[in-house]
Amino acid sequence: MFDRITFNPDIMGGRACVRRMRITVSLLVNLVANGMSIDDIVREYPDVEPEDVRQALSYASALANEEVHPFANPAA
Repeated sequence: MFDRITFNPDIMGGRACVRRMRITVSLLVNLVANGMSIDDIVREYPDVEPEDVRQALSYASALANEEVHPFANPAA
C-alpha cells in the first residue's frame, strides 16, 4: 500500500522516509501544510517525484486515522 515509504535504522534514525532517501515523510507533509504545492516541492527537491508526496500525505492520513476509546468509568 505504501511502497514508497521506507524505514531503515541507518537512515534518519529509522524515521519514515521516501524511497530510502534522507527525505522524511514529516518534511514533505510539513512543506504541504505550509503552502508548497507538489510542483514546488519537486522543483525544490529534484529527487522527489509527485507520487512520493502523494504517498507521504496518504501515509500521514492513515496514521492520523486512529480511534480513541476511553475506558468506561465503572464507578459512574
